[in-house]
Amino acid sequence: MSGTTRPHARRLSTWTTRRWLGVGVAAALTILTLLGAVGAWVLGQTRSISDELVNEKSPALSVSFRLESALLNQETGIRGYGLTGTPEFLQPYQQGLTEQQTYITRLQELLHGNRARLQDLTVVEERIEAWQERIARPIAAAPPGAPSPLATERAEEGKKTFDAFRTALSSQQDRLRADRARAVQDLSDTMTLRNWVFTAIALVIAALTVLVFEGLRRGITRPLEQLGADARTIAAGTFEHPITSTGPADLRRLSGEIDFMRRRLVRELAFTEEARLRLDAQAADLQRSNAELEQFAYVASHDLQEPLRKVSSFTQLLQRRYGGQLDQRADQYIDYAVDGANRMQTLINDLLDFSRVGRVHHELQSIELETVLNRTVSSLSVSIEESGAEITHDPLPPLVADPTQMGMLWQNLIGNAIKFHRPGQTPKVHISAEREGDLWRFAVTDNGIGIAPEYAEKVFVIFQRLHTKDTYKGSGIGLAMCKKIVEFHGGTIAIDTDHRDGARITFTLADQPPKTTDLSTMAEAVRAGTEPSAPSHASS
Repeated sequence: MSGTTRPHARRLSTWTTRRWLGVGVAAALTILTLLGAVGAWVLGQTRSISDELVNEKSPALSVSFRLESALLNQETGIRGYGLTGTPEFLQPYQQGLTEQQTYITRLQELLHGNRARLQDLTVVEERIEAWQERIARPIAAAPPGAPSPLATERAEEGKKTFDAFRTALSSQQDRLRADRARAVQDLSDTMTLRNWVFTAIALVIAALTVLVFEGLRRGITRPLEQLGADARTIAAGTFEHPITSTGPADLRRLSGEIDFMRRRLVRELAFTEEARLRLDAQAADLQRSNAELEQFAYVASHDLQEPLRKVSSFTQLLQRRYGGQLDQRADQYIDYAVDGANRMQTLINDLLDFSRVGRVHHELQSIELETVLNRTVSSLSVSIEESGAEITHDPLPPLVADPTQMGMLWQNLIGNAIKFHRPGQTPKVHISAEREGDLWRFAVTDNGIGIAPEYAEKVFVIFQRLHTKDTYKGSGIGLAMCKKIVEFHGGTIAIDTDHRDGARITFTLADQPPKTTDLSTMAEAVRAGTEPSAPSHASS
């Protein structure tokens, strides 16, 4: 028995909510259909018996009584006419004959299909015909004005014949009365059955309602409540709390999937904790690296500058004092030493300026770009006058930015445009600005020697030069510094490779640069349980 029960239970355990609901609805509809069919049959029976009682049984008994009354009127009229010969006594007889025929026809219609009652009616008709043939019609045919001798002669026979009719009619009425009583009893029994059936239907509907409610509560509501309670427990931080799988197969599947998600979340949290520890270590390493970089910057700006200045000073002194006294090769060597020392000092200063972008100059404030541009143009006045350069610009917007870095940006871009001008041609530089969504797009356009498309990315790499130092002076750090400044302010910079007859450098700036996030800030955010906001572009 248990062996057959377990497979059955296993089959039931695989049923989904939809299948349980489908089977329950089908069973309920089947039961209600059967009860409805029984109720319809009972109602049909009630209607049929009621119609038979109202339209057949009761009218037939009533017509039988009227037939008896019509025959009594005939008998009274014939007896009075036979004893007196007065014609007025024939009127009840004639009227009784008419009513007799009407009532017999009506009884034949009402008793159609009932052979036993039709047989009783035939017996009654035979008895009526015997009385009328022997008594009624002969006496009614006698001449008026005098008593009929036939009435006296056949008085005894007439009494017997009419009594026989009354006996037959009484038997018919008893049977009709019994038929009506049975119909009344059948109607009463059927109505009682109808009441019981509809009571049973009401009880079954109530029972089905209770079963459906209890089934939904146990099969759906309670599992969902348990699932919700487990989810709230997990949401409160108890991630080790397991999800209980109850209810139909699909709800158990859902619980299993949520529990799988919980287990994966636990693994992700463990991985996140491990990543947080690594991030703390990296943040500490970065802080040490920044401290070392600060130390290096201090050494480069002080300790390295001092011996370099000595080398430069003494080589220049050597050049002034002994220039022309040594051979030509010695003078060339001295020139190389002076030039190398000067270039080394320039490279160190440029490298320090590059490292300070975003680290030293980071005072963001509301500035007028036109004011910053005018100061930059003023600082470049010597090279502008020597080259005869023409600097024009569109109206520039106000921004939130670091004024020092913005000055360095304009100085490098305008300085490059003037430095790399075409020989024998007046440099022309135009600065444009236009709104582009949430950003401002700027363009610095010149009529210089231009930049080949294959070098569009290379020019922004530090110390990358496209020309020798003898052709154009410089350290190759200017555009790299521009790129770092623009990206620190949340923008991008690029060479417009479609522009001809010069160079066009475009860059974007936001009204307010995004907040930058370093590793130490991210580590603090992870420890605090918050998610740090990532910067749009990496800063130094």
